[in-house]
Amino acid sequence: MYQTYNLSHTEALKIITTIQAELEKQNKAAAIAVADSHGELIAFLRLDGCKLPSLNIAINKAFTAAREAAESKVVGQRSREEGFPMTNFGDLRYTAWGGGVPITYQGQVIGAVGVSGIPEAEDMAMAKLGVQAFEQMVSGQ
Repeated sequence: MYQTYNLSHTEALKIITTIQAELEKQNKAAAIAVADSHGELIAFLRLDGCKLPSLNIAINKAFTAAREAAESKVVGQRSREEGFPMTNFGDLRYTAWGGGVPITYQGQVIGAVGVSGIPEAEDMAMAKLGVQAFEQMVSGQ
């Protein structure tokens, strides 16, 4: 029987607190979302000073990365290169901005991290930091 790993709330919170610590160290504010394999929200944090639009954008970045098993920026690039509108996905939560990164475990996408509120390259770096935190948890480091 095929078993799948489910990202836990505890793991999602660890991802968020790892990103939060780095953002606070840099004196920056952002929204951080962690979604399950379906792209649905498990945990979320809005740091003080984060602008309101970043909330839904972070959630949508995680949604996109989980659903498409690819970074949200890559999904957006494919959309532009292949000439199909993001609305073709049939869900307005899909986004083309960078900052959504899938979380994989044993070759399966089990969720995603989305960060929004700082420059796109930094959103992407912070989301990857969250994925690294998960990888360290499951490897026992």
